[in-house]
Amino acid sequence: MIIYKSEAEIEMMRKSSQIVARILSELREMIKPGMETRELDAYAEARARQLGAVPAFKGYRGYPASLCISVNEEIVHGIPSGRRLQEGDIVSLDFGVVYEGFYGDAALTVPVGRVSDLALRLIAVAEKAFYRGLEELKVGNRLSDVSAAIQQEVEGAGFSVIRAFVGHGIGRSLHEEPQLPNFGLPGHGPRLKKGLTLAIEPMIAAGHWEVEVLNDGWTAVTRDRSLSAHYEHTVALTDRGVEILSLDQVEGRGTGRSANA
Repeated sequence: MIIYKSEAEIEMMRKSSQIVARILSELREMIKPGMETRELDAYAEARARQLGAVPAFKGYRGYPASLCISVNEEIVHGIPSGRRLQEGDIVSLDFGVVYEGFYGDAALTVPVGRVSDLALRLIAVAEKAFYRGLEELKVGNRLSDVSAAIQQEVEGAGFSVIRAFVGHGIGRSLHEEPQLPNFGLPGHGPRLKKGLTLAIEPMIAAGHWEVEVLNDGWTAVTRDRSLSAHYEHTVALTDRGVEILSLDQVEGRGTGRSANA
């Protein structure tokens, strides 16, 4: 069952999502060659607690860290460790918090120093696909209209959409209905209504979309070991149109409110 949110509930999600946005922005600026991924995890957890939030992922279904850090061919759920980032890597940071009972969730992929043109293009297409999907998030549209738009953008750029993982509803729980695949035909699924809150998160690969999970039981990689990128925001459908709740306001990347973005 889809849980539609009131304006008051969306306001609470806006607060949690802005904490996520601030921390991801700070992490992005920290990334450099030679840094251990567990340093980023420790910072994210400490910073969330400093801001009055609780990391959403730590302990969730047994996940052992606060921040998912996925490098190069790793798609999602990479576990922080003593691994050191190297020049030319790309690193996806997926982070969520719960603040006063409401969740926020977002992700981005960051280059480590100088990276290949392919890597830069992959990162850019993941973000562009998110915004292309967002254009279809309108009252009266079908859920799969968003999915189809994302797939069209990604495949039109010559990349693949990861199919094993999907976006999701979010609110008082980290994962709510509906599930939102990043692929599919338009015109299917529930009608979109005011109060819908989603984590929209294209995960894409430079090669094939097939996935393998490593022996740690968490880290998902592309089976062909091609590069992967991830981009995610928590969004809400309101009277004003669609709002990106986790868009960073602190650094002037927008107000977080975009009618028909």
